[in-house]
Amino acid sequence: MVIHKKRVVTILLVITVLLLIPLIAMIFTNSVNWSMFDFAIAGIMLLAAGFTFEVIIEHVNKKRIRNILIVLLIVCFLLIWAELAVGVFGSPFAGS
Repeated sequence: MVIHKKRVVTILLVITVLLLIPLIAMIFTNSVNWSMFDFAIAGIMLLAAGFTFEVIIEHVNKKRIRNILIVLLIVCFLLIWAELAVGVFGSPFAGS
């Protein structure tokens, strides 16, 4: 498996910027109240999604299948994120 360093750096930079958004928001408003656990879970989810994206881009040659897998990855990420945030499905690990 060949991992391109430029893509890995880009993934890590995007994750850092995305995690800085709630951190900065916490400074200016009381509406955002994340704990270290929230940041850790968000970081793990973003890392998993980012590196899964990298694997899809690297190993899937057919453009149609690659696009379908990327859309599925994004949908799964958003569903898990929504469940953790507000409990869309009412699972035991739901946010609320």
